[in-house]
Amino acid sequence: MRKAATMPLFWKPYRSDVTQFIDTLKQQRPTLESEQRAGRALLWDRPQDLDAAAEAAASRVPQQAYVYQTKSS
Repeated sequence: MRKAATMPLFWKPYRSDVTQFIDTLKQQRPTLESEQRAGRALLWDRPQDLDAAAEAAASRVPQQAYVYQTKSS
């Protein structure tokens, strides 16, 4: 019966090149994460106007089943 191989005493988990690069970048620029959050807030995290969204949804005209067929009167 063979004994299962055990991990060496000083075994280190694998870290990819990308992970190492990001960690190095964060060490070089400690404000990077706050800059990213500020950029996201500037471009994406905007307050939503619920009245305008409701008005746009109410004024939407439903699309017909086959868009290329003309309506005959």
